[in-house]
Amino acid sequence: MTNKVVVLGSLNVDTTLHIAQMPKPGETISAKSKTNSAGGKGANQAVAAARSGATTSFIGQVGRDSNGQFMIDALKRDGINVDHINVDEADGTGSAVILLDEHGQNSIMVYGGANQAMKPAIIADSESLIDGADILISEFETPQEVTLAAFKLAKKHGVTTILNPAPASQLIAGLAEVTDLIVPNETESASLTGIEVTDTASMAANADKFTKMGIKNLIITVGDRGAYYHTPADDGFVPAFKVHARDTTAAGDTFIGALSSQINKDLSNIEDALTYAQKASSITVQRLGALPSIPTKQEIENEYK
Repeated sequence: MTNKVVVLGSLNVDTTLHIAQMPKPGETISAKSKTNSAGGKGANQAVAAARSGATTSFIGQVGRDSNGQFMIDALKRDGINVDHINVDEADGTGSAVILLDEHGQNSIMVYGGANQAMKPAIIADSESLIDGADILISEFETPQEVTLAAFKLAKKHGVTTILNPAPASQLIAGLAEVTDLIVPNETESASLTGIEVTDTASMAANADKFTKMGIKNLIITVGDRGAYYHTPADDGFVPAFKVHARDTTAAGDTFIGALSSQINKDLSNIEDALTYAQKASSITVQRLGALPSIPTKQEIENEYK
């Protein structure tokens, strides 16, 4: 079975300036090189889902500029349906400028642009797309009000909703009740519940808090240690695959996209899907960059025969 996955999320063009050291206030320095790449949590998640075999569609917004076309073309290369990407006449395409020095330290400045200008009204045009999906994913690089509108439609049509609460922010009223599965990292989970994640007992306490909010299913990712999962039927901890990480960019997004490609609508195979997602992200961290580092299903299966 091939999952039909819809991602509602961000589209950013990342510009990385490679420099010797960070500039001091008022200092002008020269960059050794510059690279442009497709990014944004939404784009990363959609590409991860598509490369793991899911029939993937995207709901998002770009500006009427060359960066917008760059992002649309990047998604098309992975066979992602881009018919529901809106073009905003007033705001530019989202972007990030990354200063990366010789020691691997970075400073990042993000312009939300068209991502943050999205309005809930545009979701009505995507109802038929959502109706045909198995899984709908969203995160917090686009307005929560837009996610709420989309998740309400998803629940109307029996579609499973996955929320990645990143960057960390408190949930707006009503969003928890239409979220089937929430997937934070340990920092985001603690931010939402007020309970620090230190061990499995504290993870279970986080799960209890999310259940009280109205979200019955939880996965907390804890980097190279692994991931904790909790459902009304079961809970457990799956250790990560031990690898030498070169670049953790897009690891979390790869996890969520890969997970969405494998998980059943009723989440009955959550542990198996989680294990597959960890295999995918373990490959991502061994490679440089965001989209270029995301593996295909064949690469994952070849790595973990």
